[in-house]
Amino acid sequence: MELCSILCVLIIIILLFYCFFELHYFLRMILTLALARLTKKKAHIMDLTTINSICLTNDIDTLITHMNNSRYLRELDFARVDFYERTALYKTIRNKGGGIVQGSTTIRYRRFIKPFSIFQITTKIVYWDDQSIFIEHRFIGKDEFIHAIAICKQRLINCSAEDIMDVMLSETPTHADSTEKLENGDLVRYKPDMPLEILKWNESNEISSANLRKI
Repeated sequence: MELCSILCVLIIIILLFYCFFELHYFLRMILTLALARLTKKKAHIMDLTTINSICLTNDIDTLITHMNNSRYLRELDFARVDFYERTALYKTIRNKGGGIVQGSTTIRYRRFIKPFSIFQITTKIVYWDDQSIFIEHRFIGKDEFIHAIAICKQRLINCSAEDIMDVMLSETPTHADSTEKLENGDLVRYKPDMPLEILKWNESNEISSANLRKI
């Protein structure tokens, strides 16, 4: 009887957690972090990292034919945590006394992801300025088709993104696809040119900000 009562209390507690918190999200976040820290190789800051995922029944929309649009953005949280841990980007920012928040996101959907489909999310840094780091994510199906592409502007607080990237590039080995090149025998670090889509996106965000300031 005692065991039965204990089990009932545990079930009630679990149900309450599910009611008041998205428990599945927190559990998966812990799992993603543990896998990145314990089972995956460390990555260079300019590396492209990959996580695997699957569209489950709690990811689909009311049409029951494809993944809900909002779930794409939710999946990016797990991709970023994996990237932050494996590259030590978040650790470096914290060591400098800074923080990082999501400044803005843009996503383009190309083809829906069907229920129970397995897909990958790739993550890489494509540009940075003094305040922000721009990260590109791609949702890639088993047929290598890019189902969606997202760009996230990660805003750094209390530290400079330029300084953080300089530290990251100097502390990690030279990488074939990095911004490091030899010039007259010296190692010179080049920042990549701003991609056109980010240039136009920033212009759009600035117009939006200007309109909001008028209100």
